[in-house]
Amino acid sequence: MSKKDYYELLGISKGATKDEIKRAYKKLALQFHPDRAPEEKKKEYEEKFKEISEAASVLADDKKRQQYDQFGHGSLGSGGGAGGPGYSGFDYSDVMSQFKSGMFGDFEDIFDHLFSGGGGNRKGARGQRGDDLLYEMEISLEEATFGTKKTIPLNKLERCDACSGRGAHSFEQCHHCHGSGYLKRTQRTPFGLFQQTGPCSECQGRGEVATDSCEVCHGERVIRRKKEIEVTIPAGVEEGTRLRVRGEGGVGSHNGPSGDLYVGIRLLPHKIFVRRENDLLLTVPLSFTQAVLGDEIEVPTIDGKAMLKIPAGTQSETTFKMSSKGLPSLHGSGRGDQLVKVHIQIPTKLSKKQKDLIVQLKEEKASKSFLERIFG
Repeated sequence: MSKKDYYELLGISKGATKDEIKRAYKKLALQFHPDRAPEEKKKEYEEKFKEISEAASVLADDKKRQQYDQFGHGSLGSGGGAGGPGYSGFDYSDVMSQFKSGMFGDFEDIFDHLFSGGGGNRKGARGQRGDDLLYEMEISLEEATFGTKKTIPLNKLERCDACSGRGAHSFEQCHHCHGSGYLKRTQRTPFGLFQQTGPCSECQGRGEVATDSCEVCHGERVIRRKKEIEVTIPAGVEEGTRLRVRGEGGVGSHNGPSGDLYVGIRLLPHKIFVRRENDLLLTVPLSFTQAVLGDEIEVPTIDGKAMLKIPAGTQSETTFKMSSKGLPSLHGSGRGDQLVKVHIQIPTKLSKKQKDLIVQLKEEKASKSFLERIFG
């Protein structure tokens, strides 16, 4: 293996922090991984990848770094690299497999694990956050306008309180991994001997095994529980809004945090009003005489009833605005408006007197139009 300066290989200073070492190695590993090499440069990339991996393994370990800084390569064993004593704790076969699978999103987790000494300083598997849950809720327009509180019935798995989610009360150290939670496996590859570290199958990465079983969950660590959760629906809530209730989702694994519960809001159709953002739309009937002579009519609102003035000569399909009679703003102040459209109803059955009056009105209008044409 190369005797080049490790700091120079990674392009960092001698005072570089572990975070700087990790960033430098990640950048170079992405650049020089053999699977990314052109065919004619395969060998060159392999050597470069092993060199930077060797450098990172030494500089990320405090003891090895101090030894290297004081005494150089010779203090690290046979070449200080793969297969040598100084390199035996470093494993980048996991990193290589990540490149092959394209799972770059897990790179940091694997790298953190490698830099922690292959799991020797970590006891137990990392807790995983539980899944988020979605509950669809239907509410009325009135509830959306004024806000309300709703109770949601749930029947879901939760961490057992009796054993704190451990499945037992008494434990002993796992004799397979000696409490580390991980096992190392040496594998010979074209790049040399590499160590692969993974969770212990005996204790599932916990570092300990149970010697008894919880009498409540029977070792399952979780129990199914029926519960009711009260959710506050804010005034002005809109169709499709998702309200989050923290920690009421699926239970996490390995004592990880629970997920969240999302409440999806669906608005039920209203028999009178139509919602348009924060405004309410309403159509009311208007008689022929009310439209001609004008009137003051009573109209429903989401708050109750209110009076609306109709001016004389109102045409059918005219829309009137009733300010601040709509829904409140969910993210601001004030309320929307109520828009009232009037629809003039033409009578279909008339008495003789009504017909005579309409004929008279028609004749007067025709006579007036004739005089206007003559005298301008």
